[in-house]
Order: sequence, then structure tokens, then C-alpha cells
Amino acid sequence: MSAVNFNNSYASLPEVFYTKQKADPAPAPSWIKTNDALAKKLGIDVSFLNSNAGLDMLSGRAVTDGSYPLAMVYAGHQFGGWSPRLGDGRALLLGEVIGTDNIRYDIQLKGSGRTPYSRGGDGKAAVGPVIREYIVSEAMAALGVPTTRALAAVTTGEDVIRETRLPGAILTRVAQSHIRVGTFQYFYAQNDKASLKTLADYVIDRHYPKAHGTENPIQAMYNSIVTRQAKLIALWMKYGFIHGVMNTDNCQIAGETIDYGPCAYMDTFHPMKVFSSIDEQGRYAWGKQPHLAHWNLSRLGEALMPIWGKDDDTTTAEISTALDTFSDTFNENFYAAFAQKLGLPELDSQSAPFLETTFETMTSNKIDFTLFFAHLRRSTDPTYQEKLINLFETPEAAGIWLGQWDTLKAKSGISANDSQTAMDTANPIYIARNHRVEEAIQAGLQGNYEPMNALHDILQNPFTQQDGAETYEAAPEATEIVQQTFCGT
Repeated sequence: MSAVNFNNSYASLPEVFYTKQKADPAPAPSWIKTNDALAKKLGIDVSFLNSNAGLDMLSGRAVTDGSYPLAMVYAGHQFGGWSPRLGDGRALLLGEVIGTDNIRYDIQLKGSGRTPYSRGGDGKAAVGPVIREYIVSEAMAALGVPTTRALAAVTTGEDVIRETRLPGAILTRVAQSHIRVGTFQYFYAQNDKASLKTLADYVIDRHYPKAHGTENPIQAMYNSIVTRQAKLIALWMKYGFIHGVMNTDNCQIAGETIDYGPCAYMDTFHPMKVFSSIDEQGRYAWGKQPHLAHWNLSRLGEALMPIWGKDDDTTTAEISTALDTFSDTFNENFYAAFAQKLGLPELDSQSAPFLETTFETMTSNKIDFTLFFAHLRRSTDPTYQEKLINLFETPEAAGIWLGQWDTLKAKSGISANDSQTAMDTANPIYIARNHRVEEAIQAGLQGNYEPMNALHDILQNPFTQQDGAETYEAAPEATEIVQQTFCGT
């Protein structure tokens, strides 16, 4: 029995979908971190993963039996501008495994060297972005947000040149899929109807098999992708997450969060909050994320038109109907999420305006998003009620909001126990705060991974109060605030 039981399907597609290639071997790799729990879920031998042979596999020094490394091709709209050929410019799909949950997972190296899609880049990754993605993707998983995962992170023993010389690293990323909206767009732009149909059939077989039993499997697949994206974005909003680079090549068809380059969590609330240094126009602000997801899905619908199987007018109408369901599904999940966060049974047409009032109050009082809801869930404790009140600019402002909240709860008829349970399960105490992630990165650049490990461990139980973890809960001091985040390219 092999240490990694690869069971590859994407590599069996025609080579127009990818380029076969080996990774650049890291000259002197060493471990940053491995994810033994995820390895077990994937059916990977943990002792192998942590061995020298495992290190060789995940640093490009050896190709394990059953692995057929390849770089996937795709296109995409980046900040609204069309790029006809992107692809994996610094990543290689090693292969796929069937997890203990009977789901097929990709195993990909990120930062493994140049490919035909590198477009002038060196194909490598620095330690900082690798640490960021490891911490944040695993934190998202612990929150219950669909996401790619981190199986391992290694240093390569060589430097990469960015603004300065930085230590190189490779992330091993796990995903239910690395197929993106941009993958469909690539073949649509090529006017390659046959490959477009092959890709759609593959996606249906792998991710949406129930579509086979419908009148139009392509339409059923599209409807399912729309639904998953709507639910995903509602979860991002629930936790104050800002992706930062919602290009169509970063919109994954299995409905997972992918590509954590300039991502961030809101500290002080503002609906138009932006962190990404390259998002100068605020295109991907927190409050715009639903609109941009809808836009990305419109591009997917456009790409599917040649294989929809009906005349253009009917196809356009059916795609439009599906996109309307995005708004309905998003709103349903968004309002349900914030009802939970507020300890209410629902936010209906009469109570929904209170959410806008809450957002306006948080904005005008410059309130920390996560602390507000974390303190609210514990506000029956006088200590945390005082902390909650102190988040407001004046006690009077706090009193007005708390009075409205109490009135709404009383009108709803929800029991104190049910309200508490809702808030406890919806409001994390710990998130991957930007300044703590940056602290872990700066230590990692010096070869010290203890801050990374400590932060990671805290974030595995985000809803549970942990002894001695007050600093991980706290908002940043003025000197600690992260104003901008950067892509890892």
C-alpha cells in the first residue's frame, strides 16, 4: 500500500486542459508545519507525511508513485479586465486522493516553480504568503466556512526576490477542486465548444452528480454553483472576511474559498472596508462582495451558453433566472446569519431595518466588528456588558442601541436560552486578526514558527473562551493596525 493513494482524474482529461511538468526541486527544504489531522482525513500516512520522503514530495525533490504533476490552464477577469490566458503560474497539481469522507480532493504545491503560465514571474512563493494562507485557511475551516485547506508548509532553502530578498517556501494546498470560473472562460474564449463540454461533464461527474438526473444537466450544474457561491459569500460577510481579489480565476466552482493573497478580517467596522493594496478603487470591499460574486457567476453563465443546449433567448432567460436565485439565496443566508449573531429568531421585513441601524451604529462609533458580537454574546456577564458599552463612543449611544436590541428580542418571543445559543454558535471570540497574522509572518521570516503555531492552535476553537488567550481576542492597538495587505506574487 502506497503512503499516498493517488487516484487521478483531471490528468486523464485531454492535455489542452493542462501542461504536465515537475516542480523545481527545493535545494534545502525544511518543515514549517504539517497538518496531521487533515492528512488522516485524506487517508495519507502521517508518518510518511512527516518523514524525509514526505518532505521531498512536498518540496518538489521527488515525485511519489501515482503522482502526475501538472499545471492547469485557465483565463479570467482580473479587477474587471480580461486576461485570456492565466493558469497555474506557480502551482502544480500533484494528484487527487479519495478522503475518508469519500470525497475526492486535489493536492497541489503552491510556489513550486515556473510553468508555461508564469507570465514572467519566478513561480516561487515567499514564507510570508505561505504562513498567511496556512493560518487563515485553517481558521476559516474551523469557523465552518468552505475553504481550501493547508496540508503542509515548507521552506525551500533559497531566497526569492520581491521588493527585498525573502526566504522561499511552498504551501501544500488541498481543495475539492481547483477548477474556476476562469477555467470555463478559457475554453469559451477559445471557441472550443468540445473542450467546454468535456469540462462541464467532468465537473458534473465530480462535483454535481445529481445533475445527471435532470432535464438539462448543464443548467442544474450552474444552478448548484450559484447556490454554493451565495451561501459562501454570506459566510464571509458573517465573519467580517474580505477576500480582496475576487477575480473570476479566484471563483472556484466547488464553492470553496480559494486564494488568500491579500485577504483580511475587518477590525473597525465599515461596509466599504478594503485592505488589498492593489484594490485602489474598492472594487472588492466587504459590502461589495455579493455584487462581485454575482458578476463572476454572470461570466460563468456567459461561458456556458454554447453548451446550454437551447436557443439563445431561452438560455439567456434561464441564466438570468438562476442569477436571480443568487440574490434570494444570499439574502436568506445573510439575514439568517446576522439574526443568529444578534440572538434573534429571524430578521423579517419588520426587524431587518435594525440590522442597518446596527451597521450604521458600528460605523459611526468605529466599533470593532468581531469584539462587538463576541462581547454581545457574553453581555449577561457585567464585565462583558461594560466592555460592550465601552466599544461605543459614549454610554448614551450604547444605551440607545441596547434598548432597541432588548425591545426587538422581547417582541420576537425568543427565549433567553435560545438567544444565547444562537449567539454562542455564530459569534467567534477569536479570528485570524491581521496584526496577529503579521506577527506570525515576521517571526517566520526569522525562522521562528512559535507565534504561527500558537495562533493556529487558538484559532482551531474560535467560539470557545480559552485561558490565557486574551491577547488573541483583543483588537489591535493603534500601532498594530494593518492598513494594507499584499498579494503573494
